[in-house]
Amino acid sequence: MTSRSERDGPRNPALPARRDCLRWLGAAGAAAVTCAPLRLSATPLERVRERGTLTVGIYHDMPPFHVAGKGIDVALAQALAESLGVKLALLPFHADDNMNDDLRSMVWRGHYLGYGPADVLLHVPVDQPLMDASPQVRIFAPYCRDRVVVARRLAQVPRLDTLAQLAGEKVAVPGQSLAGWLLIGADGGALRNQLITQWKDGAQAAHALLRGEVAACGGLASELESVLRGDARFAITPMPSPRAPRDGWAVGMAVKRDATELAQALQRAVNELAANGRLAQMFERDNVEWRAA
Repeated sequence: MTSRSERDGPRNPALPARRDCLRWLGAAGAAAVTCAPLRLSATPLERVRERGTLTVGIYHDMPPFHVAGKGIDVALAQALAESLGVKLALLPFHADDNMNDDLRSMVWRGHYLGYGPADVLLHVPVDQPLMDASPQVRIFAPYCRDRVVVARRLAQVPRLDTLAQLAGEKVAVPGQSLAGWLLIGADGGALRNQLITQWKDGAQAAHALLRGEVAACGGLASELESVLRGDARFAITPMPSPRAPRDGWAVGMAVKRDATELAQALQRAVNELAANGRLAQMFERDNVEWRAA
């Protein structure tokens, strides 16, 4: 994988440009941060501590990780800032066409509209080809695993050993996503006329299933679980497609290549959150099963 697993399509964000010490803070909007001279020789971790804030890049409208200032990645970002003894400054942004563009805008250079980069970007695939293609960044600290799945109403689709068992049933799936690509191309396009692809993400597709509009839906496990997990009427299982990575992929974070001390401090924080159970609790609050990376 060289790009984020699920996309909402190309974005053209219209966010306020950064001016001097202004930071755009997610749900709170733009907020001023006190300007204090930072040592030019300071390391990225020292600059974070001298500034008193950790700026964390997170994706806009990415349920259940971030929606309207809340979600798993927001909770994780707050815990990371607390671990460094500083305040949190969220920097939400819209996904670009590919992960390399996101890394350039949010980690090592900044966006052409004038905002960024952040100190750390969350929800980055911990993927060797992506690492090889992005020498300017350090990708590390996997904090969960995600995968492509199908949810189905058991009364209509009691078994799902192959995608052919969805024949004749309406299936909701976001068209601009890995799940959508897999279902559209499955069995030579055999399911194409059954698919409803208008949804912007898997959570929306799951709500269509919940309302009874379709018999099944596709998306990421995190998306579908956040809506359907615990409801005995539905089953959520890995997509039975040879092209779907059955074990999914690890999700982590990224900093600039030279931010070694910052990466080490954030890695320690993630390790502690996993060991003491707080990381699993963050996922549970959004009805998602935490899967260790």
